[in-house]
Amino acid sequence: MSFTYATLKTAIQDYTDNSETTFVANLPNFVKAAEDRIFESVDLELFRKNVTSSFSASDQYLTIPSDLLAVFSFQITTSGSENFLLQKDVNFLREYTPNASTTGVPKYYAVFSTEHFLIAPTPDDNYTVELHYYYRPTSLVDTATTTWMSANAPNVLLYGSLFEAYTFMKGEQDVISIYEKRFMDGLSRLKDLGEARENHDAYRRGLPSRPRT
Repeated sequence: MSFTYATLKTAIQDYTDNSETTFVANLPNFVKAAEDRIFESVDLELFRKNVTSSFSASDQYLTIPSDLLAVFSFQITTSGSENFLLQKDVNFLREYTPNASTTGVPKYYAVFSTEHFLIAPTPDDNYTVELHYYYRPTSLVDTATTTWMSANAPNVLLYGSLFEAYTFMKGEQDVISIYEKRFMDGLSRLKDLGEARENHDAYRRGLPSRPRT
């Protein structure tokens, strides 16, 4: 089973038996809220991305990718040598280089705002950089096909959306609890995939072993 946005909308309305205008208008919000809970709760290797860019000499700022959720590593290439910048607080960088005109090979970075990284020292050249980060995939709401989540974890997405939808309806607490439990059960299995299976191979650790029943 997998969902497109159209089939997921139909499923939510079928489960809740609700086609009221305001409810239908909020269906995209229910789906996106469920996706946000999943992305913020599970570290999936599939949602990691590498992008390359370059610093601009004498500019202490670098634009943050619009889909970034968290940084894994920030690599800089200098004279053919690759090194990694260390993440620090903005206050540390301001104290380290109180004068933005102090230039050199960058050593540190900080998240300055939702749009920019702050770099220190200020780059003295247009160094090439590579950012490895956890990104926010395109929402199912914004695509006409399926997403990885709707194709590979459809029940997690369905019950997460139903929890949001039935909460909006101020529905019966026992039903809300059922949807929440189904969502959390699916989320637990997804965490097992992303944080225990996806990042280990059988060559190093062998196949999982469980007691015989």
